[in-house]
Amino acid sequence: MSNVSKTQVAPRTLSGKVALITGGSRGIGAAIAQRLARDGATVAITYTSSPQKAGEVAAAIESEGGRVLAIRADSADAEAVKSAVAQTVKAFGRLDILVNNAGVATMAPIDQFSLEEFDRLIAINVKGLFVATQEAVRHMGEGGRIINVGSVNSDFMPFAGGSVYALSKGAVASFTRGLARDLGPRGITVNNVQPGPVDTDMNPAKGPFADSLRGYMALQRYGQGEEVAGMVAYLASPDAAFVTGANLKIDGGFTA
Repeated sequence: MSNVSKTQVAPRTLSGKVALITGGSRGIGAAIAQRLARDGATVAITYTSSPQKAGEVAAAIESEGGRVLAIRADSADAEAVKSAVAQTVKAFGRLDILVNNAGVATMAPIDQFSLEEFDRLIAINVKGLFVATQEAVRHMGEGGRIINVGSVNSDFMPFAGGSVYALSKGAVASFTRGLARDLGPRGITVNNVQPGPVDTDMNPAKGPFADSLRGYMALQRYGQGEEVAGMVAYLASPDAAFVTGANLKIDGGFTA
């Protein structure tokens, strides 16, 4: 008998599923899109101002044999968000997984936070998430997945100037719990992934705040987008069928 073992191929747990990832052209969103595609899902991503980045993500997925659709849609525009869901369903015939990843972070002292900045932050982080969810669940059946990408800052804000951002992510955490009750009878799970500091364009590991943030972390390092994507992939998988209404931290011990 030969002692040479055959290469083990990881099971494609999301084969036959269609996933829409908002803000999927870079950072955590891009990592999620590529991971779900690697796990067998057909993927649609939205982007706002970076068609080149969206094209790079799409090319990476297609190079591994995946199917992908890139849709230009500003998450602050409710009609654009609705259209993105409709385009996904039209292109692929169904929608099983929604990852509400699109988000912005504006930091400023409360007495200097403009109403214009407040409106845009809420429009993307809260209203856009609501609209995408409302539209997506119209197409989901039993086994559907809503996965929000929130933040540990919803309940831990260690520096000044982040109150409005924390407000928006706190809304996401509360929405997740309530929506789990709404959709549980339909067999649709709703969960919220709450990253701590992750190395992205928005918050680079070598940025001006990096050293101070690392000081709060048990692991003393920034996370990677692929690590967050791993948690999202689990929540999207059949293994997570009994997980719903959860706000799950992935923060290197930032809030330990």
